[in-house]
Amino acid sequence: MNLVKRKTNVRITENKTLERHPVPVLGVDYRVKIVYQNIKITELNIENKTIKIALPNRYKKIDNKEILDLAIDKMYEQIAKVEIERVMEKTRIMLGFAPEEYEIKRINTLGKCENKKITIHPEVIKYSRKVIEYVVLHQYCHLKHKNHTKAFSKMLETYLPDYKKCEEILLNL
Repeated sequence: MNLVKRKTNVRITENKTLERHPVPVLGVDYRVKIVYQNIKITELNIENKTIKIALPNRYKKIDNKEILDLAIDKMYEQIAKVEIERVMEKTRIMLGFAPEEYEIKRINTLGKCENKKITIHPEVIKYSRKVIEYVVLHQYCHLKHKNHTKAFSKMLETYLPDYKKCEEILLNL
């Protein structure tokens, strides 16, 4: 489950609005617009497949691409906290066991399981909820089976019969 980087387009409009597209969130592509306003606290609004991030004017001095990358990374982390917690709890209830610990952290893959600890990359939020559930379940299965054995695959199939579709999505991006 390696992390895949998708090509995105970045542009600065005439009125100094910074845009990037596509920016996937839960399997849906959005356009992100950053505007600078006379405000004190960052604001985020979503409408018509556009995520509008309003930043205080004081951020105009920072490199535009850098601020856009930071804003999107922060957005993924915030969404990941909610979504991954939901999926972890759902999976725990379904399987009847849980890891000793889990964390959301930037790693080289979408997920890993080491020493009974599950780590999930926040950019898993780019994918649909079904794929996120697969990534989490995959790591839970590693709590019982260290390698991708027949028993590992059988466990995946028992709890997510169409798990191979999720694997294909992750392999074909």
